Amino acid sequence: MKTVAIDFATNNQTADTLIIALYQNELNDPLLAQFGVEDLVAALVTQGDFIGKLAETRLVFASGSHSQRLVLVGLGERDKLTVKKVLSAQAAAVKALENTGAKHIIDASVLYFPSHCDQAWSVLQHTQSWQRSFYDYSHPSRGEHTPKQSAITSITYPLASTDSLALAAQQGQATALGMALTQDLGNLPSNICTPAYLADTATQLAKDYGFKATVLERDEMIAMGMGSFMAVAQGTETPPKMICLEYWGANNQDAPITLVGKGVTFDTGGISLKPGAAMDEMKYDMCGAATVLGVFKSLGELKPKVNVVGVIPATDNMPAGNAIKPGDVVTSLSGQTIEILNTDAEGRLILCDALTYAQQTYQPKCVIDMATLTGACIIALGHHVSAVLGNDQTLVDELKAASDYTYDRLWQLPLGEEWDEQLKSNFADMANIGGREAGTITASQFLARFTKNVPWAHLDIAGTAWQSGANKGASGRPVPALVAYLLSKQA
Repeated sequence: MKTVAIDFATNNQTADTLIIALYQNELNDPLLAQFGVEDLVAALVTQGDFIGKLAETRLVFASGSHSQRLVLVGLGERDKLTVKKVLSAQAAAVKALENTGAKHIIDASVLYFPSHCDQAWSVLQHTQSWQRSFYDYSHPSRGEHTPKQSAITSITYPLASTDSLALAAQQGQATALGMALTQDLGNLPSNICTPAYLADTATQLAKDYGFKATVLERDEMIAMGMGSFMAVAQGTETPPKMICLEYWGANNQDAPITLVGKGVTFDTGGISLKPGAAMDEMKYDMCGAATVLGVFKSLGELKPKVNVVGVIPATDNMPAGNAIKPGDVVTSLSGQTIEILNTDAEGRLILCDALTYAQQTYQPKCVIDMATLTGACIIALGHHVSAVLGNDQTLVDELKAASDYTYDRLWQLPLGEEWDEQLKSNFADMANIGGREAGTITASQFLARFTKNVPWAHLDIAGTAWQSGANKGASGRPVPALVAYLLSKQA
């Protein structure tokens, strides 16, 4: 994916396209005179061609002004401006320039944002939006497909450059590049995006950015005692992998923040077979792993002063003759035993050994895992926000703050002994499911049994990592929230 050049300039330089945002019924903004388009806009308003409704756009040719094209975008009513509305207006402005010859753009709409936000926030969001506009899933396996073409090469914000604004632009662009990688991995079919493909992607990131990559194979993990992870993997001929990436941007003596991402590259449900309808979407069950790799792409671009380790358990979950069965008991790397009541609750089985391995190997400052873990999360929160649960309120609060800032939102659900009791087993230390009620919480209570000695947070991204329907595809979330969180933890 190409990258757009970002610049700041306070002079009214010439570009081929100018974007101006206007509030509804406030169409005499002084900015119009500054760019010499007040008469043109007044004519459009008089003719009823533009009134400033939210996300309304109007593209006109503006000869004699600072640009060849003028794009007006509506913000709606000033006193009703919200983050969502600003982002909707920006998305509309970007869409208005699709399939045009616009190359060099002055984006003056960046000057408008909700009162509780600031200019750096607006620069971040606009830059991320412009960079994301180039994304197009164009793997050769897609067949006949005309790749998205965009002539845009540069965006100039009519602002004086400052360190904070420059950093915001860098964050927005790097986040978008990380999201693109996450989307590509999620969108690939599972016969291409195998555990080995994820491992190769991690190895390539390590080469590109100077990370350290380590990949554990099946025999090594069996010898280590990863009985829970290997139980899921025993039913697939596709070799499982434990993929580790290390980024050391701060003092090597500082404990790293560890990200653990579920990498089930295809989930049939195993012996507890899923219904056939929409089973193709189970290729997205590795979006936690894809998120970790996307975040590392962003880290490589930004090079922040923070230490981060990524751990990805990757496997298929298949219903083979040697697959695990309901009623089987397995022993995890931690030594705790697990009764398998449902083989479709496999994500927690691979994550628990990854969480233990991460703690044993890296002695992390904190652990954050992310997984498309439960359908119950979609029932609870829909597709708008991800769930966050954890044993450390400070960590949860910091993640929520980063998610609110980026509008890649998280919503906290509780943990507690009441839900933990649902995991009781007559035949092992715990069962791998806790019944129908509170499925997202009981899944997290399961993981909590493997993270008692470290600050830990779990992100259930089942409802946000991809979208179904006509626009089916991976979303790239929650890369923005995690990048913002990691930047906030710089030394």
